[in-house]
Amino acid sequence: MSNLPPSKNKRGEAIRISAGSRSGAAAAPGADSAEKQLANFENASKLFHARKFREAQGLFLLAAEGPERDVAHRASLHATMCGRRLEQAEVQCDTAEDCYNYAVALLNTRKTDEAQAYLRRALEMEPDSDHVHYGLALVGALAGDAAAAHDHLKRAIELDPKNRLMARQDVDFAAVAGHPHFQALLYPEKKSW
Repeated sequence: MSNLPPSKNKRGEAIRISAGSRSGAAAAPGADSAEKQLANFENASKLFHARKFREAQGLFLLAAEGPERDVAHRASLHATMCGRRLEQAEVQCDTAEDCYNYAVALLNTRKTDEAQAYLRRALEMEPDSDHVHYGLALVGALAGDAAAAHDHLKRAIELDPKNRLMARQDVDFAAVAGHPHFQALLYPEKKSW
């Protein structure tokens, strides 16, 4: 340690630095804080990607107060992004058709849980809407729930037989198309079921 040159201020005067600060002994409390900051940032990132913005924002704000400036800066930016996502107004769907159209947009991005919620709202408003039942059948198929897909598709076909032809060609039913009950629903003309 004696080989290190003394630090100098702007006037060229030597500045005495205690041995503890150069050896890293005094850095232990800061290191613990930096580790905690990084852990908060990593946990917040996981929550952010899981679209749990409120929880993520809280952890990002904690990480933004930590000692590592680059982590604090990124955490601050991410906290702002969470805030913007939380501020986005919930989609207002006043009619069954609005709910259905929004659900289709959600289905196209494979957000099946959210789509299902909007389709259920549409079904409450219009219980005999064949295209809403068809949408719920798609949700069931994409989720791997053959029973729900079958029940809703059966009702959609009862309400409008054209839905059978559409379902035969719809690749989103591929996961459940091999089930015998589903095959019987799609191809009733085949008597071997």
